[in-house]
Amino acid sequence: MRSIETNGVTLSVDDQGAGDAIVMLHGFPELAYSWRHQIPALVDAGYRAISFDQRGYGSSSKPRNVADYSLGHLVGDVIGLLDRLGIDEATVVGHDWGSIVGWTTAIVHPDRISRVVSLNVPYRGACIGFPTTDVIRDKLADRFGYVLMFQEEGVAEAMFAADPDAWLRGIFSMVAGNKEFLTDDEFGVFADAFKAGGVAGPVNWYRNIDANAETFAPYIDAPVSQPTLMLAADGDPVLPLSLTEGMDRWVPELTTRVIEGSGHWTQQEQPSAVSEAIIDWLDCTS
Repeated sequence: MRSIETNGVTLSVDDQGAGDAIVMLHGFPELAYSWRHQIPALVDAGYRAISFDQRGYGSSSKPRNVADYSLGHLVGDVIGLLDRLGIDEATVVGHDWGSIVGWTTAIVHPDRISRVVSLNVPYRGACIGFPTTDVIRDKLADRFGYVLMFQEEGVAEAMFAADPDAWLRGIFSMVAGNKEFLTDDEFGVFADAFKAGGVAGPVNWYRNIDANAETFAPYIDAPVSQPTLMLAADGDPVLPLSLTEGMDRWVPELTTRVIEGSGHWTQQEQPSAVSEAIIDWLDCTS
């Protein structure tokens, strides 16, 4: 990992291999380490694999202000990193919140993103970013009620501080297909990172969802023009397969594949299947 300054922050970046650039964006509460299985597979297949701790995470900068975690800043980090690395265009691969950043970057900067891969998170057009707090409260509280709790500064931070290991294990196991998808050593990498950096930055991403909806309102129903691979997990309790139905309305060049035997943490629960699906698709669309 090396440090790269861009867009007002310092990002901790893993950049390996040569060839077409593949930028991988992790979700909550994860790290660039979440792509540890895909990185060597992509490099061996002849691609340049780039992952980084997004702002607020791991060894990257952790600004104090909530507004510094807006979706506009997150998209700006991706474009700024491409600029600093001298990359004109790249494929973006996202999971969880990383998918939201990836979808938005592809829509706002179509000249910089050549292809899109999303794990678990579909693109529905009418929602740029995360659903607003009103929508969650009225329609999605059963799945996303925790987001409402995250809105008050200090609450999630205090829960984490009371028992960091239990907090993190609880989130991982709650939506995993295989509760033992992480070894003790792998879990330790995540635990050490969050104990050192806290969770204020990651939770601040959620505290911007209403502002994000307002900022990106002009892009509602915008199409995704790039070739796109949607990898859906058959056992994700938060993002079921049914949500991918009808995506081709907004994503005309869409390929959908189902990763079997996986919960929410798809690239870590079924690493070989995910790597093979991504590489096969990349090779076919090159």
